[in-house]
Amino acid sequence: QVQLKESGGGLVQAGGSLSVSCVASGRTVNSITMGWFRQTPGKEREFVAAVSWSGGQIYYGDSTEGRFTIYRDNAQNTVNLQMNSLKPEDTADYYCAAGWVPYGSRAEGDFRFWGQGTQVTVSS
Repeated sequence: QVQLKESGGGLVQAGGSLSVSCVASGRTVNSITMGWFRQTPGKEREFVAAVSWSGGQIYYGDSTEGRFTIYRDNAQNTVNLQMNSLKPEDTADYYCAAGWVPYGSRAEGDFRFWGQGTQVTVSS
């Protein structure tokens, strides 16, 4: 089992930056892909970004590429999401996710482990 705990988030004005972090714990954390999804009420969970265990494979969702950066620190078992040029439509609950994921997969079902989420609000 892998446990995930998010931190960060909060309120920021449009155009600003914010960072969210996730710390993983568990026996198999060493080999898993970690990523981020987001969700707003009434909508499906949307893929944001993911990074492989080695950090060598990174990919983003269509709406976040170029503005968001994902990176991980395996020594600290953390994955971070740096969000720049934020827009009001980036407002959502952001969820850390992990699993043994096929490269390039953006499917929610491929990520076995989930955090509780952290809220990000971007004001206009």
